[in-house]
Amino acid sequence: MTAFRFDNTYARDLPGFYASWQPARVPAPQLVYFNDGLAAELGLDTSALQAQAGAALFAGNSLPEGAEPLAQAYAGHQFGGFSPRLGDGRALLLGEVIDTRGRRRDIALKGSGRTPFSRGGDGKATLGPMLREVLIGEAMHALGIPTTRALAVAGTGERVLRELPLPGAVLTRVAASHLRVGTFQFFLNEGDMAKLRRLLDYAIARHDPQLAGKPGCEMAFLRAVAQRQAQLVAQWLNVGFIHGVMNTDNMTISGETIDYGPCAFMEAYDPATVFSSIDHGGRYAFGNQPGIARWNLARLAETLLPLVADADDEAAARQALAEATAVIDEFPALHARALLQGQRVKLGLGAPASAFGADEDAEDSRLIDAWLALLHTQAVDYTVGWRLLAGAADGDSEPLRDQFRDRNALDAWLLQWHARLQRDTAAGGPVAADRAAAMRRANPRIIPRNHQVEAALAAAIQGDMAPFRALLAAVQQPFSDAAHLDPYAEPAPASQTAAYQTFCGT
Repeated sequence: MTAFRFDNTYARDLPGFYASWQPARVPAPQLVYFNDGLAAELGLDTSALQAQAGAALFAGNSLPEGAEPLAQAYAGHQFGGFSPRLGDGRALLLGEVIDTRGRRRDIALKGSGRTPFSRGGDGKATLGPMLREVLIGEAMHALGIPTTRALAVAGTGERVLRELPLPGAVLTRVAASHLRVGTFQFFLNEGDMAKLRRLLDYAIARHDPQLAGKPGCEMAFLRAVAQRQAQLVAQWLNVGFIHGVMNTDNMTISGETIDYGPCAFMEAYDPATVFSSIDHGGRYAFGNQPGIARWNLARLAETLLPLVADADDEAAARQALAEATAVIDEFPALHARALLQGQRVKLGLGAPASAFGADEDAEDSRLIDAWLALLHTQAVDYTVGWRLLAGAADGDSEPLRDQFRDRNALDAWLLQWHARLQRDTAAGGPVAADRAAAMRRANPRIIPRNHQVEAALAAAIQGDMAPFRALLAAVQQPFSDAAHLDPYAEPAPASQTAAYQTFCGT
């Protein structure tokens, strides 16, 4: 089968960084989901991926020509505790393709059986969590947020024992790469500086080729990763996304969102929101995500320091530490700038930044903080509140006012906001109708509501894929006002949201 045109740099350039391995055979492969749009983007021969041939491939029973399946080695801090040997315990990188835009993309299986990194697990996956990856990944893609994506889900025809026996499945995931902070941690922990250097050179060549061979590339690489993560987490916060398990093995070098396990979208706004059943201390709560990203970047910095200066050269080591610390200390400002930039768009501000004075950032930050405080104290749905603000920009504030118990508090804020909009228009920003339209393109109406996700997955497990397909079609149109999508814009009852938990799916 020649559907994939592989060019496998990880296998070719990094021997000793992985274990070559084969996916486990399954009894009855069945293609449950196939992403035609992504397949076209990858330049795949979709005619070779239909029916039983595609099912066998995506379940792992057959390998496409040119595949070199391997389990990648990595370590990771999990909830703050270091695990020196994690790796792909139920995943295999099949290889890499160059897509129609010239980008190198990984093609990997998830749930394809035990590997040398399985640590006692069965290496399998179940249908529900794999379809969750489809829903959330495609929603994030439609929202314009960097993300790994699902190319296919194949049923395996076997039952996988979790709390109960559940239908087994294999996900085919597409990523800019699967390099993680934890990949660097693995080789630092091994004490293999030669491999660590080769890994850095590979990562730079793949994600930051402009840095290749340049003096100071180590710290420049750290800064580039920090910039990508600052942008990514800002985008998460601006749509209410909670990753749920921001371990260092779940932070990509590419700046893509990866591993949709106990993830969820916040409904009523509260920075302390936690949905993950395993996050007992709230380490990965919604509002903690920027700080955790910074913490994870500090762990990446630790892996790069030995490549900058020999520990025996105390002066050079101190200088390297100071440079790395400066990058880590800069992260909050990088993130705040990215967050504010997105929030300004969500607020409907469109004049060029050069039109305003130096104190505009502080004023806008105070305006946004006051808005978020109102959403919090009034328990307003985060997505609904932002979306209805667009109507208020165009003169219809009543639907927004209906969301608030204390309308007077909202009205006082609206006066400040409208004054800010007037200054924006005077400086070259949009008029009211254009502003409202731009806000509706920035503030989604449809997100994967947690109760709807659970209902769709429960039906799929019972063999009814119709609710899943309908929800997937909805979340792929997050900014649409189409009437038939109205049910997907409705928040869950507060009592249901308060009791909601997500699980890692392993």
